[in-house]
Order: sequence, then structure tokens, then C-alpha cells
Amino acid sequence: MPAAKELSTPGAESKGFLNWIEKVGNKVPDPTIMFVYLIGLIAVLSAILSWVGVSVTDEVVTPVPRDEFSQINEHLGGTWSIYDSVTGEPAEVPDYIVEERTFDVRNLLSVEGVRFFFTSFVDNFAGFGVVAVVLIAMAGVGVAEHAGLMGALIRRVVKVAPRRWLAFILIFVGVLSSVATDAGYLILVPLAAAAFLTVGRNPLAGLAAAFAGVGAAFGANLLITPSDSMLTEITNEVLTSAGMEPIEVTQNFYFGIVSSILLAVVALLVTVFITEKRLGAYDRSGLTIADETENIDHDAEARGLRFSFWALLGYVALIALLTAPPGAPLRDPETGAIIGTTPFMASLVFIISLAFLVCGLAYGAGARTLRGGSAAVGAIAKTFASLGGLLVMFLMIAQFIALFNWTNLPTVAAVSAAELLQQANVPAIVLLLAFIIVIVILDFILPGLVPKWVIFAPVFIPIFASLDVAPQTLLAAYRVGDSPVNVLTPLMVYLPFMVTVAQRYKKDAGIGTIIALMIPYAMWMLISWVALYVVWFLLGIPWGPGSPVDMVG
Repeated sequence: MPAAKELSTPGAESKGFLNWIEKVGNKVPDPTIMFVYLIGLIAVLSAILSWVGVSVTDEVVTPVPRDEFSQINEHLGGTWSIYDSVTGEPAEVPDYIVEERTFDVRNLLSVEGVRFFFTSFVDNFAGFGVVAVVLIAMAGVGVAEHAGLMGALIRRVVKVAPRRWLAFILIFVGVLSSVATDAGYLILVPLAAAAFLTVGRNPLAGLAAAFAGVGAAFGANLLITPSDSMLTEITNEVLTSAGMEPIEVTQNFYFGIVSSILLAVVALLVTVFITEKRLGAYDRSGLTIADETENIDHDAEARGLRFSFWALLGYVALIALLTAPPGAPLRDPETGAIIGTTPFMASLVFIISLAFLVCGLAYGAGARTLRGGSAAVGAIAKTFASLGGLLVMFLMIAQFIALFNWTNLPTVAAVSAAELLQQANVPAIVLLLAFIIVIVILDFILPGLVPKWVIFAPVFIPIFASLDVAPQTLLAAYRVGDSPVNVLTPLMVYLPFMVTVAQRYKKDAGIGTIIALMIPYAMWMLISWVALYVVWFLLGIPWGPGSPVDMVG
């Protein structure tokens, strides 16, 4: 114990840059109030820029309302069809079209802006999908946690996994979790913090490690994700409209595999040599959740885990029946695909949450910690009650994002940056690096892998094609620039949730705490990823199957 105390002193008392960041960040007003201030700031900024007459013109990718066309066709008796204006041949309705649009900065303080604020307030929150995702995901996790399954699983994982490998396993699972989009943030990060606490490591380091794997490496994966499908669809619409060949969804597959491994290793090194050394040993006096490591009935726990295991097998069999057979409900109704933009991928958060619910109920029955449906409902209600402050914060975040987008300020900033890069007369690799920097900067005000690509794809794909740079090369650069600072931007919708998790282990934790934890991850993962990208580009290694670096071959 004395050794642990000595270890903790330098990390806890050091007056380094990250400690300063944490202190300054935690002096920022409550995040909910901060977003109120930000709304006021963009209102004033939009008024000034609107009066000056700031605007940009850009080509954008617009989704085609295919469902509406289908409904119109049905009303017309199914005889309506479209034709290619050039060849006169019948054509299919595309998923996206590319059109030129002018974006004026809209004044939030104008009559129109005030009207939008009042009339959209409820809809902004109702349409903020993160709220529903959080509630659905946490419902299943809440039952599992209340029953004791989470603690039992962590103790078993810790028991079988070597202590030195625990961080890497959690980080790498975080990297892979982008297949399930939001599940990594909501499920893995709290699990990682609890797992670190169980093995005597600082739980904030576990939180940071998992958050880095989930967020800072979001654009990399060993698997094809739903985001890959959406990025490919948008890219192909631009390519088709420009008369170029479309690309496959595996366009960055090789690069994604290598990137996943590299980023997981970098995150592990940052965790061990920077984060844990800075934090030092954990002082349990800061723990705000009950310590359940004592008075454990190991026989009941083992019985509960057996029940949970058999319940999981039955649940997996049920999901397999709903997915594997031809024509199964969770397959794509048109192509029969399972991976990609399919019902199965769209259901992953619900499937995972339901798995936790089923296993939690089974564990509760076996360990006799959860009896009957009323206890399960009570566990869910208790979990939802703990999210009250987070939901209030989401209310203001939803308003800020909706109002910010309505002013067109993000689009004006993105297009202006694109024009600066377009005018630069430099080698392709330098321009690609500049493109990565622009994406990094814009990710602070426009997070989200897909939304930015909708803006950038029509602008940059033709520019880089003229430099003999293939679209898959540009898309790989876009992935590199988009992901690392996800863990730093205040507009990252799960940042408040990270604060909520951190406060379980440190009462005074705030946004500054999270940002100070994540700066080393963002910096070193970005540097490493950029270095990998440059080497890959210069060596001319294909990004994926049949995906060369340049337009030739």
C-alpha cells in the first residue's frame, strides 16, 4: 500500500499542461448552460455575417425521396417511369443526386430565425436520435447491472485475462464497436472503467482507453460497417455524375485493417505510459457508486452466469433464425445482404441491448438477485432516473445543433476551406495532408463521419481526380482526419455521457477532465495515422481489393 501511495503522488500533484487543461475546462459553466451561451454566440455571429451578405455556392449530394416516388407510382396505377434525358432509355430512380446550391448565412435573430427557434424547439429534441439510442441501450444494460451480471462478468474477465492485456482487449473491442455505431460509447466505456477499477487500476484510465478505441478510431475497422456503405453510396453518386467508375464498399478494407491494429496499439501505449502515470493509483474515496466486491456469494454468482450463458445461446439462436435463412426478416429485402445498410445492421443497438436484458434477467433468476417483471421494470426506471441530467443536456445540445445547421454556418465554413485547398498549387500528397488538417479542424464544429462527406465529396473528388488521385485515396484521407478529434469536440453528442460516467469515480469530474484525458490519445493517434497514410500513399499500396492509390490500374 505505501508503494501505491508513492506512485499516486506525482500523477495527482503534477502541474503539467494536461492538469491545467482539466482545471480550466472544469471551470467552464455547466455543459447545459454552455450550450445556451453557444446558441447566443451563433445567433450574434449569424446576424453579423448575414448582414454582410456572406454566402457560398457548392455542389451537394442530395438524397432522392424514392419512397415518395414509389407511392406516387402506386397512385398512378404503377405505370409511371423515368427515362435518361440523354439516351432516352428507361432509368432507375437514383439514391442520390448532385446539384449546385447557394448557401447564404441565415440570421437567427431575424423574424424567420425567431420563428424557426420557437416552432422547431420540440421537433429538434424529438428528432435528436441520440436520446432514443441512449434510453434503449441503457434499458438492457440497466437490468444487467442491477441484477449483478455486469460485475460478475467483469470479475470473470479480469480473472481469465492477464492484467497487462486487459487494456488492449478493451481498446480493440472499442475499435471494432463502430460496427454497432453507438453501442461502444454506451456499453463498452462504462464496462472498461469498471473493469479497470476491479483490477486495481484507475477507472478513469479505463474510460479514456475505451473512449479512444470507440471514438478516435471510429473510421477504422476490421469489418465493413454501415458507415462504409453510406460513404460509398455518396461517393458513387459523385463519381457517376462526373462520368467516372464507381467504387466498391471494400475500397479502404486493407487500410482499415492495418489502421485498426495500429491505433489500438497507440492507444494502449498512451494509456500505459501517459494516462495511468498522470492519474496515478486510484483513491477509492472518490468512488460515488457502491463497492460490491465484498460479501459476494460465489455459488449464486456461478449459477447466475450459467443461466445467463444458456439464455445467451438461446438468444443468439433466435437472432440467427431471424437473420441467416434466405428471406429472413433482418436481411435486406431486395439484395438479401446481411452486412451493409440492412435491417440487421440498423437493429444492432436494439439487438445488443436486448441481449443484455435477456442475460440480465436470466442472471437475476439464477443468482436470485432479480425476481419477477416488476423488479426488471424497477431496474430500468432506476437507470433512466440516473440519466435525468444527461437528458436535460441533450435538450440543449439538440437545439444548438439544429440552430447551428439552420444558419448554414457549418456549410459556409466547410466550403470556404475547400476553396482554399482547391486554389493551392502543390503536389498531391501535400494537398492530401492539407485536406486532412481541414477535416480535423472542421470536425470540432461539424462532427459526424457521413454529414461532412456529403459536403466535401462533390468538391474534392473531381479536384483530386484531376491530380490522378483515386477517390478511395481521398476517402482514406478523410477517415484519418475525421476520427481522432471526435473525443475532443464539445459537439460530440456522447461527451456529456462520458462526463456522467467519470463522475461515478470522481465527483468533480467535468468536460475539462475528459478533454485532458483525451488530448494525448487524439494527438498521438492522429500523428500515427497520418504517418501510416503517408507511407501507404508513397509506397502505392492498394487501399483495398482492386483499389489503387491513383486513377491508373
